[in-house]
Amino acid sequence: MKKILVVAESIDIEDSSGTKGRVALIKNLVDAGYDLRVYHYTLKEIEIEGIPCYPIEENRSSLLFYLSRIERHLRRKTGIKLNPLIEKYFGFSFTLINDRNSIVEALSKINDFDPDLVLTLSKGGSFRPHHAVLKMKNLHSRWMAYLHDPYPMHLYPAPYRWYEPGHAMKEEFVREMFEKANYLAFPSKLLKEWMGSFFPNVMDKSVIIPHQISNNQLNKIELPVYFDITKFNILHAGYLLKGRDPQGILQAFKKFLNENPDAKKDARLIFLGGKNVYTGELINSRKETPQINVSEDYVPFSEVSMMQDQASVNIILETKSEVSPFLPGKFPHCIMANKPILLLGPSRSESKRLLGNDYTYWSEIDDVESIKRIIEDLYTNWKGHGTIEMDRPDLKCYMSVQYLKKTFTSVLGI
Repeated sequence: MKKILVVAESIDIEDSSGTKGRVALIKNLVDAGYDLRVYHYTLKEIEIEGIPCYPIEENRSSLLFYLSRIERHLRRKTGIKLNPLIEKYFGFSFTLINDRNSIVEALSKINDFDPDLVLTLSKGGSFRPHHAVLKMKNLHSRWMAYLHDPYPMHLYPAPYRWYEPGHAMKEEFVREMFEKANYLAFPSKLLKEWMGSFFPNVMDKSVIIPHQISNNQLNKIELPVYFDITKFNILHAGYLLKGRDPQGILQAFKKFLNENPDAKKDARLIFLGGKNVYTGELINSRKETPQINVSEDYVPFSEVSMMQDQASVNIILETKSEVSPFLPGKFPHCIMANKPILLLGPSRSESKRLLGNDYTYWSEIDDVESIKRIIEDLYTNWKGHGTIEMDRPDLKCYMSVQYLKKTFTSVLGI
């Protein structure tokens, strides 16, 4: 049995959509027959059932640790932010560098597990496990660096692109990582091509590992009172980052209700997720239109998954852009729910590529008339047939453990 050492930034599925995807990948690697050991920097005791998980402790006695805490204390007390200056000269914060060193120290002590592959998984924009393994030359020949998003931020597509302090050193880190890692992995074909346009060596050593469908069964839970399974529920689950403007869907839904007054008793538009830059306007829309519901606080993953499964339609909302190379973390959950996806985003996106150029329920995020027509079509089908099924066995297969195993076997030979 081939062995894989997974170095993960977090395995707490409640902390981000990215971590949910990484944990699903870890579980499917085990189901594919690999012998896994997971070292993680979640900074708390947490387990994945049936998988050996080892928490990495933060080095709290180093000079870098104390410098990082001085910076944090000063920021909280005075509002003075030193990190931009620190990153300008060092590339990264003292906290990240200390975390990297902590991970290197923990991995260096492993003497009872000789992996065939070392897989680094991260979240957000920190890539701590990647920083650590980059410092460990003995692992480079077995290293697969998994990149879930573009990085650094100035390599993002508009409108997310901006120049961080120390951006040149951050880019150099990525270039060195791409050179030293024996394999690169991306969840999206478009993301691979996007990063390959900046770093040519990406194309020759990359594999596509899409976000995984996990077959774990969730225990039945009581749904919130605002979610009535007998209604035509259009659900957006997830945090609305700046740029994922909900105005298009809000206006289209209101227009749909005004033009189809009989639907007011059936149709519901629901937004789940913590407070964000759009929370205020969502709450105002709820005041004007009671068929709109907004969760102002974080909703546990188990509840979100249950509502996605029971929704009539699941929304994937992306930003207004020429290209969206990201594969949204919720995509496999929506496919697994087997309900229509209302895809709102650019015509060139990974989600649209997978769903197909002729996918019916797609629109630009600000095309109110188009979105309204799609809602009318979905509502008419729901009224006539009840539950509408997505019926995409090809996408279920693409994100399955069987396809994952085939990819690792054909490309990596393990």
